[in-house]
Parts: sequence; structure tokens; C-alpha cells
Amino acid sequence: MPLISANQPQLIRSSQKDEYYQNCLRNNANEAFQTLAGSKRWLHWRKEIELLSDLAYYGLTTFSGYQTLGEEYVSIIQVDPTLRRVPSRARRGALVLLHSLFPYLLDKLLVCLENELEAREGTQGSGGRRTVVAHSWSPGTWLRLWARRTVGLLTEAQRRACLPAVSALQQGLAVLHRVHVAVFYISGAFYHLAKRTTGVSYLQVRGVSGDEGDIRRSYRLLGAVSLLQLALMLALQINNLRQRQRAREEWRQHRNLSSRPQSEEKTDSPRASRCILCLEERRHSTSTPCGHLFCWECITEWCNTKTECPLCREKFQPPRLVYLRNY
Repeated sequence: MPLISANQPQLIRSSQKDEYYQNCLRNNANEAFQTLAGSKRWLHWRKEIELLSDLAYYGLTTFSGYQTLGEEYVSIIQVDPTLRRVPSRARRGALVLLHSLFPYLLDKLLVCLENELEAREGTQGSGGRRTVVAHSWSPGTWLRLWARRTVGLLTEAQRRACLPAVSALQQGLAVLHRVHVAVFYISGAFYHLAKRTTGVSYLQVRGVSGDEGDIRRSYRLLGAVSLLQLALMLALQINNLRQRQRAREEWRQHRNLSSRPQSEEKTDSPRASRCILCLEERRHSTSTPCGHLFCWECITEWCNTKTECPLCREKFQPPRLVYLRNY
């Protein structure tokens, strides 16, 4: 029976079938644990139960040397980089760990670091000491303690630099996954990063279909379109980031300006000179393109999260704000 490389539709259908059976196993395990241990403990252990379910699924199939249900569904088999032998037990074990355990640990670690950095920054801003409440052992406790000790060794400047770095790393992982999928559409070799890392590919045990070349060409076109879409998305995000940085620089430039004397205030109604964001007297009045007035600090901080007028919801870019001098 001829063996040729599996094409993109077979790998995608196999992965979808495996995800279906994994979800079934996860749901059954979650339901059983919740019934036996209660909802409170289940909430603490939910991610770990899903991890153990995935390890059990791939341990009974891939690590044991059998096809997964998805691979059996589309008649494909795993091979090592030589394309002549099935992967060794060590290679299969590394594949299972990289595919299931490594993403769980990485996600937990990044979340713990981000929460700890934000907590330290909030404590410094409030001028108080952070109180640590002792809890019984729970999932992620060791990682949280490690993150707390690590962040405690950093200086204030290093913590400020690490917080955006962690956020950028989280977004970078999502971009990496999308790039990898686009490359898979073009090359058709590896659908998961773990399989690319371990060099595990697939062969199909069916005869070559007549439209094999058309299938691969159509997926190459899909991959090119995916890369183009990703490039446009990154360009828009970079442009948005530059605009936010420009707004922050302008805010730093003007935040220390002295407020005008109250004797210079000339308005008929006290409420007309108040900022609706801070509900205080406007300082350094700034106009949006729609004509509404706010404090410079308030509206620039608002634009860091929403690029729209707080009153009429008109969309605008932060560089279009007009600082009204001597108003």
C-alpha cells in the first residue's frame, strides 16, 4: 500500500476529531469531580482536571504507540523526520508533554507574573503595604510563590519594564500561533507547534487522489491570504501603539502645568467649568473634535482605553485633541 504525506484537510479533520473526543473526556471528568468533591474544589482544580484528561487521552494513544481517534478517522500515521519509522517512545513522550503540559505551565506562569507585577504597582501607587493572605494549597500556589519571590527581587524600574514585556509576550504567542497556522497552510507539514518541534509528521495510507495537487495549491493560497491579513493587523496595532505613546508623552509634558488662577475664571455657571470625568473644576481644558471639554489628564487617560468622546461617543484619534491655552 503506497504511503504519501498527509495533506492539509486530513490533518485538520484529524485535529478536530481529537478535540471533540478530548472535550468529551474533559466534560465527563469535570462532571465526576464536581459531583464527588463539590463545586468549590472543582473551580480550583478545573484547569488541572482538563490537563490530566488531555494527558490521559494522548498517553493511551500517542505515547502507547497507537493512533488517536482522529488519526484513525482519516487513516494517517505518525512518522519521525526520516519518514521511514514511527517515532520513538522518547519522541512521543516529548510530543505529549509539549502539546499538553507545556502550554498549561506557560499560561499559568505568565498569568502569575502579570498579576504579581500589577499588584506591586498598585501597592506602590497607594503608598501602602501589600498584605498576603495565607490559603491552603491550591493549583498554581507554587508558581504564585515563585513569581512573588522573583518580582520582589526586582527594582521598581525593572518591574515597570517587565509588565509591558509580559503582556507583549502573551500577545506574541498568539501571533506566533497564527503565523504557524499560515505556514502550515502553505507547507502542509505540521499543524501543531509541538509536532514541528519534535519533528513528528504524518503519512496517509490511502491511494493518491486525483485532486491532491489542487488541494495543496488552494491551501497555499489560503496561507498567503492569512499572512497578509496578519501583516495588516500587526501594522494597525503598531500604529495604534504609536498613537498611544504620543498621547502619553503629551500628557507627561503638560501634566505639571500650573493651573490657572480662579480669578481668571469667567463663566456664568459653575457646572459649566467642571470635567464630567473627574467631576472637578477643569484643569488645562482640552477639546475633542466634537467640541466637548475635559481636563487634559482625564481625556488623555480615557483615550488610552477608548478612542471616543465620553459624552457623544464620537470616534476620534488622540492626536486630534486640542489643548486650549489661556482658556
